[in-house]
Amino acid sequence: MKLIVGLGNPGREYERHRHNIGFMVVEALLSRARAELNQEKFAAKVGQGTLAGERVLFVEPQTFMNLSGRSVGEAARFYKIPVEDVLVIHDELDMPFGRLQLKAGGGSGGHNGLKSIVSSLGAEAFIRLRFGIGKPEGPNAKERVSGYVLSGFDDGERRQLEELIGRSMDMTEVWIRDGLSVAMNKFNRKA
Repeated sequence: MKLIVGLGNPGREYERHRHNIGFMVVEALLSRARAELNQEKFAAKVGQGTLAGERVLFVEPQTFMNLSGRSVGEAARFYKIPVEDVLVIHDELDMPFGRLQLKAGGGSGGHNGLKSIVSSLGAEAFIRLRFGIGKPEGPNAKERVSGYVLSGFDDGERRQLEELIGRSMDMTEVWIRDGLSVAMNKFNRKA
């Protein structure tokens, strides 16, 4: 079984924010997997389905981003899912909007959701699907990061979202079916 986690913040007011792209991708994947998030456990919305011929547990932590690890750790331990079979889909400030990248392990890059997951799993080796959202530029850019991730996509970005979410779903399915190195070779070229 694979564990696919979308990162985001619960609540309607956060629904379409950049920080919630993980939720958006998971919700799109649910239709491909003929699944729904019909359970609440591990402080998360949870559902099971089949993707690329493999059983998948979908998880959307409901703890707010900074405590996401609690849900991921509890689900992985309960279902005895090895860390290399965990895929976390998250927003990535350090990549331009529209760039998507699969990778195994690495640090948290200041992403508090990833920091929480590393802490809870006790390992960095889980797979990440990094969804580039870009970052604020210019004076006081660092101070504007929080407001930026908690804001909606602009009109130009929204027009590209459907295609990017589709590509994220394809990346996820190739990872499940063919493994990480095949998926990385196929998708990690610069857009």
